[in-house]
Amino acid sequence: MTSSHELVDCVVIGAGVVGLAVARAMARKGREVLILEAEEAFGSVTSARNSEVIHAGIYYPHGSLKERLCIEGRDKLYAFCHAYGVTYKRTTKLVFAANESEVAGLKKLQAHSAAGGVYMTYLSAPEAKKLEPQLVCAAALLSPLTGIIDSHGFMLAILGDAEAHGAVIAYNSPVVSGEAADDGVIIHAGGAAPMTLKAKTVINCVGLSAQNVSRSIRGVPTPTIPPQHYAKGNYFYLSGKAPFSRLIYPLPGAHSLGLHYTLDLAGQGRFGPDIEWVESMNYDVDEGRAASFYAAIRKYWPDLPDDALRPGYSGIRPKIQAQGEPARDFMIQMANETGVNGFVSLYGIESPGLTSSLAIADYVAERL
Repeated sequence: MTSSHELVDCVVIGAGVVGLAVARAMARKGREVLILEAEEAFGSVTSARNSEVIHAGIYYPHGSLKERLCIEGRDKLYAFCHAYGVTYKRTTKLVFAANESEVAGLKKLQAHSAAGGVYMTYLSAPEAKKLEPQLVCAAALLSPLTGIIDSHGFMLAILGDAEAHGAVIAYNSPVVSGEAADDGVIIHAGGAAPMTLKAKTVINCVGLSAQNVSRSIRGVPTPTIPPQHYAKGNYFYLSGKAPFSRLIYPLPGAHSLGLHYTLDLAGQGRFGPDIEWVESMNYDVDEGRAASFYAAIRKYWPDLPDDALRPGYSGIRPKIQAQGEPARDFMIQMANETGVNGFVSLYGIESPGLTSSLAIADYVAERL
């Protein structure tokens, strides 16, 4: 692709889980799709740094895109895994009240979830202990639809299906600039083989850098681009035998789902993520944060041994609200909202972005 103005039908920027899902949905609609990815592999940034949890859809405000697309996406995800042989496990999950003062909040969460069509079973402390003998709590909710997934295997399967429907991916191709045109968008991609493309449709799925990409395209009005905030989440691995057989979550806080316990498909236990507001990207895990992990975990697992936690990995949530501000919904701007003909932009696609990915893709594809 070296000519001055290569004409393309649809360009998807970003090959994380959402970008790949969007590319697949567009290709399955018969569109000619080119995926531009700045890194040398797909799904190597945010999509590679999360809990790999399939969320049931119990927390989000009624009527929000997060609630609707999480619930739709969860069902589509389980069906996709089944059809394409992607490894997953319906582990179930306990959301617990640490003490009597949290029980009212737990019941409120159960009612909220049920009003959205997602049902959880209320368990007394002895009933919860029967399921998870190591868990100390006042009460818990059992979420039967929660699971874990091999996220890399999932992305590989989505990309494979997108390519089977004609999509093409270009790695090491960061978008450096662009401009609005009368009948689409012109995109300049850098890297070892720079290219200039003119596309009828451009879909910005870059996650953490979505705002930077939008700002680099001349003609996108600045007021349409939301603020950009980085909330780092650190994970610590657990040495030794896993204490729980399912996912264990405290009652959620205002900005995160609390320091929870998840396990991977190999049965390795881990705790996290915490929340650390940062100014720049940095994936180092500070060993000093372990002290707060021990304190939080021992509230519900008092038998956590000393020196059992070791630094794992971290991810950064692409938030569009600042520290202390209320959580915001997914922002999916179609061309009438981005102000540029043919330009679609996705912002703030944090958790439950993995669970919602196939539903987000269909949402975008149907509106185009």
